[in-house]
Amino acid sequence: MKTDMLKRLGLAMLIAMMAGGLVACEDDPGPAEEAGQNIDEAMEDAGEGIEEMGDEIQDSAEEN
Repeated sequence: MKTDMLKRLGLAMLIAMMAGGLVACEDDPGPAEEAGQNIDEAMEDAGEGIEEMGDEIQDSAEEN
C-alpha cells in the first residue's frame, strides 16, 4: 500500500516538474540571453572586419 502511494506521489512530482519546464520555456529572451546575443553579434562583426582588413592587405601586397 505504501509503495503504491509512493509511485503515485513520484508520478505526480514528475508531471509537475515537466509542466514547470514547459512554462519556463518562454519566447521572450531574458537579459542574460540578450546580452549573449549582443556579444555574439559583436564578435561576428569584429571577425568580418578583420577578414576585410586581411583581404585589403592581401590586395595591397599583390599590387606591389
